[in-house]
Amino acid sequence: MKPLIVLNSHPIQYFVPLYQEAVRQGLPLEVWYCSSYGLKGETDLEFNTRVKWDLPMLEGYSYRFLKNASPRPSIYGFWGLLNLEVLFLLFRQPPSVVLVHGWGYATHWLCIMMARLAGHTVCLRGEAPLCHENGRQGLKAALRKHALRFLFDKVHFFLYIGQENRAFYRHHGIPEERLLFAPYAVDNGRFHRAYEELRTQREALRRELGLPPDKRIVLYSGKYILKKRPLDLLAAFAACPHRASACLVFMGEGPLRPEMEAFIEREGLDNVVLTGFVNQSAVSKYYAAADLFVMCSAEGETWGLSTNEAMNFHLPVLLSDLTGSHADLVR
Repeated sequence: MKPLIVLNSHPIQYFVPLYQEAVRQGLPLEVWYCSSYGLKGETDLEFNTRVKWDLPMLEGYSYRFLKNASPRPSIYGFWGLLNLEVLFLLFRQPPSVVLVHGWGYATHWLCIMMARLAGHTVCLRGEAPLCHENGRQGLKAALRKHALRFLFDKVHFFLYIGQENRAFYRHHGIPEERLLFAPYAVDNGRFHRAYEELRTQREALRRELGLPPDKRIVLYSGKYILKKRPLDLLAAFAACPHRASACLVFMGEGPLRPEMEAFIEREGLDNVVLTGFVNQSAVSKYYAAADLFVMCSAEGETWGLSTNEAMNFHLPVLLSDLTGSHADLVR
């Protein structure tokens, strides 16, 4: 069995359980991180607050951090990750499978091209859904298409996360025999255990969380940012003739909070809750207390993993047709 090298931008809470399970299954795995972002409580610009996940992020699998040569290190721009060390490491490795998560950074492109040159099997896992391609037009879109075709020629296999992502690759000319299904998932075991523990505690949870015991709880989970369209959900709630019997809960934080608060005050909405940032160990309580989950995202929401979390709690889900997971999780 060839060793598996996984290149990722930084430790991400959704991927760590997968790495741990791969090791338990005997897979010779090492994760190469381009940044340690998120481990020390750095400010997340999209949450608009300091974030440090309260789950173990580096346990149960092998990893290394690559030196970043970018003059302006960041996870928020293409040139923010420029890990030249990857070039030398790839030529020192025995024949391996190199799995690259995305193409959003300079290091991704370097790794894909050099891994192919060094004789490794190159796999690419992207998340782009075809439904987001329809709005791309003009010169920029044409250049992007040609750049991706150039990059994709260097890849042996593509791991698609769902039907929209598969359609994206087919749209770009990738044949079926180079496509491998790698479903996007959360740590279902952890969330199922939380559901079993909390399923009979709804009233107590609502008291603990300061939520009304006698109203239908509509739950939004995510950052307060433009692509997730929280203001659209607020406007829909304000226009709903039955809103007096419901409570809209925004589990998250982000830079749109002032606009959301202004809207809530202007419309006189007294049954809307903005929770602030909720860490991984506490999100289950909100899912267990809710009646309906809503994700109303626009372009940019490549999947929407909060939907997976909500479904572990047997919640009905309402998704926009631009949420990347809609074709797989909603019928």
